Amino acid sequence: MLVLGRKPEEYVMIGDNIKVKVVKAENGSLRLAIDAPKDVTITRGEVWENKNKI
Repeated sequence: MLVLGRKPEEYVMIGDNIKVKVVKAENGSLRLAIDAPKDVTITRGEVWENKNKI
């Protein structure tokens, strides 16, 4: 796992076509903007965990 620190308006690229940008950070909470191709599924962690429980 890679752990990065980013400030608002900074971003990381995943491959050549997925951009994850911090758009707001306050009180320990973040808002992220994710720009990815339409064929890439994006699922919130809690939804993914509930779906994949055994």
